[in-house]
Amino acid sequence: MSGDAVAILGFVVLFALMLLRVPVGMAMGLVGVSGYAYLSGGAPALKLIGQTSMRTVTSYQFGVIPMFLLMGAFVSTSGISRELFRAANTFIGHRRGGLGLATIMSCGGFAAISGSSVATAATFSAVAYPEMRRYGYPQSFATGVIAAGGTLGAMLPPSTVLAVYGLITQQDIGKLFRAGILPGLLAMTMYMATIAIIVRVKPGYLPKAPRASREERLRSLRDVWAPALLFLLVIGGLYGGVFTPTEAGGVGASGAFLLGILRGRLGKAEIRASLLQATRTAAAVFTVLIGALLFGYFLTITQVPQKVTEFLTGLGIGPYGVLALIMVMYLVMGCLMDALAMIILTVPIIFPVVTELGFDPIWFGVIIVMTVELGLIHPPVGMNVFVIKSVIQDVSFSSIFKGVLPFIATDILRLIILIAFPIIALWLPSRM
Repeated sequence: MSGDAVAILGFVVLFALMLLRVPVGMAMGLVGVSGYAYLSGGAPALKLIGQTSMRTVTSYQFGVIPMFLLMGAFVSTSGISRELFRAANTFIGHRRGGLGLATIMSCGGFAAISGSSVATAATFSAVAYPEMRRYGYPQSFATGVIAAGGTLGAMLPPSTVLAVYGLITQQDIGKLFRAGILPGLLAMTMYMATIAIIVRVKPGYLPKAPRASREERLRSLRDVWAPALLFLLVIGGLYGGVFTPTEAGGVGASGAFLLGILRGRLGKAEIRASLLQATRTAAAVFTVLIGALLFGYFLTITQVPQKVTEFLTGLGIGPYGVLALIMVMYLVMGCLMDALAMIILTVPIIFPVVTELGFDPIWFGVIIVMTVELGLIHPPVGMNVFVIKSVIQDVSFSSIFKGVLPFIATDILRLIILIAFPIIALWLPSRM
């Protein structure tokens, strides 16, 4: 069997295994090792398993992932999300649609210290949804806002997805984190503008909450010193060149732990729960990473990236036509796969195409992560939608998707803006 035939068969088997609910990392590893063994022999393939696994779990660079995951776990367990929501709510909750605005703002703040879309969506399903329902917000709107706000976790630093993209493509993770700031802030601003438009078009659709007193506002500001300090410590140190990304993750995890202890928010049970949560998530991420690396060796030996590059650049539709095809592919795959799995599986194939077409790899990282995150809320299957449904039992999938549709339109518009004006993503990395 020729190398091309083996590669095609490998992809067919891979997607068949995923449809059979085999974990993505296991499926990629199995296909990668089997294909490599067929083309190069069993002994080299077995050596590859041991070397790849050991090199991945002991790599200093890859240490950034468990450290930021541990920081996010401590932050989630210590109740910082509630403080962020309460602070935002006291200032803008009295406006029509104000609880939705407060949810977006607090999702952005929580995303900036957790780095996870799924964690942000799950957390605010428990924190913001009951408050919105208590004041009469429609189910569809409340869940749609939370689903959209959750996607900020992948864009605002420290983003696990951006970190993995940087590790796979060997790009500077610090630059990628800087590149995500302005697009992330743009996302927050456009989501809030979407809520303002909904209020203007349908004046009676969203209610008002009571106005908070000055004392309540000051009290809520006193509660957010901890997340603000943690953000300044980690992101300020990273951007100032004091820490490497891995060191920043370690400092962030230690800082979140100490703040939780000093404020009496982390007892033995909470610490144990945080460690277990971070360990489980890190194990899942590393399983996918190892599987993807094994699959990557199979792709290399069959020369799939080179052949895909030749095919796409030879279509005659120009760089932006090829980029549009890639983005459509990610939107379709977002209906079937997890965001991290999509990045790990496809970037080794797509990245050579992007560099060949002359696109900036840092800018492309932001664009592709944003497109992947759109897949998290895109019907018929969106990971954030499933997470919200698992937390809020009495809401239907159709209600969540109905509420998220305006934000999907906003995301598509934001993608067009970032493609038309790459400087939005590249300005900060060029200045620091």
